[in-house]
Amino acid sequence: MKKNIITLGIESSCDETSVSVVKNGREVLSNVINSQIEIHKRFGGVVPEIASRNHVEAIQTVTKEALEKAGVTFNDIDVIACTYGPGLVGALLVGVAYAKALSYALNKPLVGVNHIQGHIAANYITHKELEPPFLCVIISGGHTHLVHIKDYTEFEILGKTRDDAVGEAFDKVARVIGLEYPGGPKIDRLAKEGEPNIELPHTYFDNLDFSFSGIKTAVLNLHHKTPDINKENLCASFEKAITDVLITNTTKAIEKINIDKVALAGGVSANIFIRERFKSLEESKNIKVYYPEKVLCTDNAAMIASAGYYNYIKGNISDLTLNAVPNLKI
Repeated sequence: MKKNIITLGIESSCDETSVSVVKNGREVLSNVINSQIEIHKRFGGVVPEIASRNHVEAIQTVTKEALEKAGVTFNDIDVIACTYGPGLVGALLVGVAYAKALSYALNKPLVGVNHIQGHIAANYITHKELEPPFLCVIISGGHTHLVHIKDYTEFEILGKTRDDAVGEAFDKVARVIGLEYPGGPKIDRLAKEGEPNIELPHTYFDNLDFSFSGIKTAVLNLHHKTPDINKENLCASFEKAITDVLITNTTKAIEKINIDKVALAGGVSANIFIRERFKSLEESKNIKVYYPEKVLCTDNAAMIASAGYYNYIKGNISDLTLNAVPNLKI
């Protein structure tokens, strides 16, 4: 195997068209992200058909820019990695079809990447020293998982949400209280100006699963019944309740598997309050907490290239029958 492996990563699972060039799974040579946030903002969320059409329009241009910024050509690429699930089926199909076409035309190996595994791998880019095993708390718009990372491609799910994901709850609350899409960052900003002085329900189970629908519904009911309620305090209380549950289950997981490294991953891991609360675990539990730099928290192709690299060196190669799997599990 070559000493240096250059991976072209392609990400199109939702509303970002992203292409990245990454060396040896950790060194980012380029990471171009074409976001559709402004397009979907008027609808209060992502419209799948519009997202798919914009991916088709953008993907070739984004790829060209990624290669130019990295100072490489297609001939320098060793592996082509793409997200094949989970995500919006039409959006996924654009990236998968483009990656398959490149693989065929260039005679380069193809690696299909699980989007959730990509979020985990984002930590390898920011933290060059991080190696498995560790515990990963995946908090995004569609997923909330506690995962024991046993090896780069070996995972054990310890707990997951039974209803809303954290990011989904953030977006629904934001929409009801009148905040623009995407709502998560806006709730975070409002929460900094408020006090968490409103009592909200916390749901726990005998295992490490999560439930956030109760917290979300309580906030929505409060807002409907008391329209003039202080939004800053409501956001601060909501954010604290969500984080309390995350911290409690993470602490249980740390004790269960006796681990001393915890990584955050996913779009919601950019939340400042959540990061601060998790950093406080370092002293209380004598562990090390990691999280990606913010550009790598949201959907991007660098994390897909990193995960693709580790799958490639493990021999997990895809063929041209690779298809989009919108409900793919980790």
